[in-house]
Amino acid sequence: MKYRPSRRTKRIAISTAALLAVAGMNAPWLIRYGSEQYHEYKINQPAYKADNGKWHVLDVPDEYRINTIHAALLYTGKVLLIAGSGNDAEQFDAKTFRSVLWDPKDDSFTNVPTPADMFCAGHTQLPDGNLLVAGGTKRYETLEGDVEKAGGLMIVSNENPDEPMTLPKGTKFRGKDSGKVFLSQDSLLVPRAEKTEDPETGEVTVTASQARIYVEAERKGEKYSTGATEQYVVMGLEGEDQRNVYGMANKLSFDKKDFQGIRDSYEFDPIAEEYVKVDPMEDARWYPTLTTLEDGRVISVSGLDDIGEVSKKVEVYDPETKEWETLPYERYFPTYPGLFLAQGGELFYTGTSSGYGPADEGRTPGLWDWRTDEFEPVPGLSDPDALETAMGVLLPPAQDQRYMVLGGGGIGESDTVTDKTRIVDLKQDLPRFEDGPDLYEPVRYPSSVILPDDTVLTTNGSGGYRGLSDSNVLKAELYDVETNSSRPVAEPLVGRNYHSGALLLPDGRVMTFGSDSLFADEANTKPGEFEQQIDVYEPPYLFQGDRPELVDDAEETQVVELGGSAEFRSKDAGAVAEARLIRPSSFTHVTNVEQRSVELEFTTTADGVSVTLPEDPTLVPPGYYMVNVIDAEGVPSESVWVHVPGPGDAG
Repeated sequence: MKYRPSRRTKRIAISTAALLAVAGMNAPWLIRYGSEQYHEYKINQPAYKADNGKWHVLDVPDEYRINTIHAALLYTGKVLLIAGSGNDAEQFDAKTFRSVLWDPKDDSFTNVPTPADMFCAGHTQLPDGNLLVAGGTKRYETLEGDVEKAGGLMIVSNENPDEPMTLPKGTKFRGKDSGKVFLSQDSLLVPRAEKTEDPETGEVTVTASQARIYVEAERKGEKYSTGATEQYVVMGLEGEDQRNVYGMANKLSFDKKDFQGIRDSYEFDPIAEEYVKVDPMEDARWYPTLTTLEDGRVISVSGLDDIGEVSKKVEVYDPETKEWETLPYERYFPTYPGLFLAQGGELFYTGTSSGYGPADEGRTPGLWDWRTDEFEPVPGLSDPDALETAMGVLLPPAQDQRYMVLGGGGIGESDTVTDKTRIVDLKQDLPRFEDGPDLYEPVRYPSSVILPDDTVLTTNGSGGYRGLSDSNVLKAELYDVETNSSRPVAEPLVGRNYHSGALLLPDGRVMTFGSDSLFADEANTKPGEFEQQIDVYEPPYLFQGDRPELVDDAEETQVVELGGSAEFRSKDAGAVAEARLIRPSSFTHVTNVEQRSVELEFTTTADGVSVTLPEDPTLVPPGYYMVNVIDAEGVPSESVWVHVPGPGDAG
């Protein structure tokens, strides 16, 4: 066929000629214009897309645009986007909390009523496909100089062995010496005192119980602060109650007030598309990590509590009873620690975290047996002072038990940042980190996503804390597990740093969301705005010819026990080279401990393939999973869902 230029092509040619006529006056602009046009042309060429993939902007109507802080793929194929107050103090004060459901199949959106501020909560997939969301924000931080009322921690004691004491929010505590009055910011239950009797002498000993509460001065002003330890009378109590119940506090001051967490827990039901309140945690948590265990229970650690301190309590949620249990020991991790379920049932701590905690505590990677609280450090990590805001990944397939730590920076607003990737093989007799290929640049906040073809996409990040000095990095790469090498791919469309993330979709695409720069310019003078744009990346395998087919003819999602098999119809069964079982992700704050890709044994059948699951629940914790088959060219099918039931789960 003879080529005929389109009207658009003719217009471009005429415009280009006109531009050339004035090139002497406008050369820099013309060069830039030409470069942009050529770049747009190049990235849309079939060969380029087959090698580098392609980015698209998701068209989100205004009424569904939110400050996406958290995202989770549900077994319905929809993505739950959670903002809560979205790191916006005005929205927090107005109690405007947001969640949105996005359906990638038709790009439809739904606003979801959000009952609490889930900003900076933890979340994980449950055996029945619900998403557990626990914790969130009770109070925004107040910087020193902006604090209007003195406040701090009050320890309340109860010496009555017969009765607990409940103190309502707003209870007044008056200093015995100073006479200064402070008010509790929440209700408080103080358990009854412990009474023991010596079996030989009959002597009875009473040990007071204690509980903590955050208090603030009754009035504004420096003169209402304190600087010494003091005992406080609980106003409103009389007689024995007033003698038995009292407060003690050290300095109640105008120091910086950190964020505070909440105890609230909810299960999001993907079918009803609503949050259902369940038993609250014992400790409030802001920036916690939730990790699903091999029996479907969930362990919760870290996070700032209701007085703004990092919680050391370890709690376990039982999805059958909908209740939390506090374990009988304490364990410290910085906030949002990277805790992965390792083969054997221990938790592997990659050393990664995302925010709060001292430099000399809880930073060492290692295997943690949460059942006994034994911890075995894993050495060899390069740039160990650059683990905050680093990404941790269980490399595919999960059976190999190899973990990668990517990028990261120093604590807080440190200038330290690294381009290192570090890999450890937990199957070695003496596991030790070794360096992998360097990242595209030294970055904090990189987002890494396991793809069905056993590659790992890593994208974005920034060279400075929250993108300071215009340090966002517009680069992406694919890491090949087999060759232990990385290569650059198509560049992202916008910068993404703090409060950003990425998820694998059932059709093999990847979505990226969020970013929360402090400033929008190199001089750090123009305040940043939250990046509400959502982008979708099509990996190279989507441009490399026909994809293998995988079809589930069952009316409902197949329930497959560990060690069991599932059959699918496929006209391409003879071309299938591998099969993978991929857990849906749940991502926030450079933390995604859910994602894992498990190698499946498979056989061809008369009209398709049969895949068999491993028998090990520590490789395949209960829940919903995506099944993919991959052909010899590395092209994966679209996903088909299966359900791996947990104990007591009827499927």
